[in-house]
Amino acid sequence: MPTSFAICRDGEPVPESLKGAVAAIGNFDGVHRGHRHLLDMALNSGRPAAVVTFEPHPRTFFQPDRPLFRLTPEAVKLAIFARLGLTGVFEREFNGSLAALTASGFVDVLAKDLEMSGVVIGHDFHFGRGREGNPERMMELCRERGLDCIIAPAIVEGTEPVSSSAIRAALETGDIATANRLLGYRWFVRSEVRHGDKRGRVLGYPTANMRLPDDCRLRHGIYAVRASVGGTLVDGVASFGRRPTFDNGAPLLEVHLFDFAGDLYGQILDVEFIGWLRGEERFDGVEALIARMDRDSIEAKRMLAEDKTVSMIG
Repeated sequence: MPTSFAICRDGEPVPESLKGAVAAIGNFDGVHRGHRHLLDMALNSGRPAAVVTFEPHPRTFFQPDRPLFRLTPEAVKLAIFARLGLTGVFEREFNGSLAALTASGFVDVLAKDLEMSGVVIGHDFHFGRGREGNPERMMELCRERGLDCIIAPAIVEGTEPVSSSAIRAALETGDIATANRLLGYRWFVRSEVRHGDKRGRVLGYPTANMRLPDDCRLRHGIYAVRASVGGTLVDGVASFGRRPTFDNGAPLLEVHLFDFAGDLYGQILDVEFIGWLRGEERFDGVEALIARMDRDSIEAKRMLAEDKTVSMIG
């Protein structure tokens, strides 16, 4: 993450670089094409461009018994914001105190505590206690406090708005092409490479093994992927699932990188998904599994060679 990218969390003074910022406000899970429209408005304001976002996701606070498939956990979301050229982020903890703020009190925080000069919000933005505030109310409250307020229209793909929910649904069915089209970049995950059972080495397909968050509902199966290794993108093929041929254990992402030899244990790896190859299968023997892995690798290389989607990791 660039050193010039500022992160201001609760209780911290506003960095000089963020004073007078125009900030887009939202959860921004996925930082998809619809979100990018808001971010571009902030970036084109002629003033420091920032984001006001929340951790944990408000739904986690209001409905803790309903795990949310986060498209971009905190670290990934911040990395994307930095890559897009924003000056920084105001990250607010979503807790009982924030949830209890009135619409007027919330805008006071923006104007006084965060020292902003303007906001960018979506056409369906609601805020304040009980979601009492709407875009029209935000416009009124900002005008009273001398803040600019820009309301962005919806971004539509076909007949449906571009949304985090639509992207989650695509990933849950393994439809990487649709998810990446709605995102505007290749969806990626970030995790530490951990020691496994070394079975891949025996099969001729050594893998970097990574645990994804428990809330990840990506469809189990085989994918064409790229990983950022030392700042270089390396092509590969990956399995996400429970390994039915062997142990049916906890879900694990196993990434085999083509033409790569090195020790990745303990490293934090970014892995982006290019396309879906097939569902997870149980094979009768190792020979059948290896033969299928050989075919998977050929198909993954073809898919990788044809892909032109934007990368956020390399």
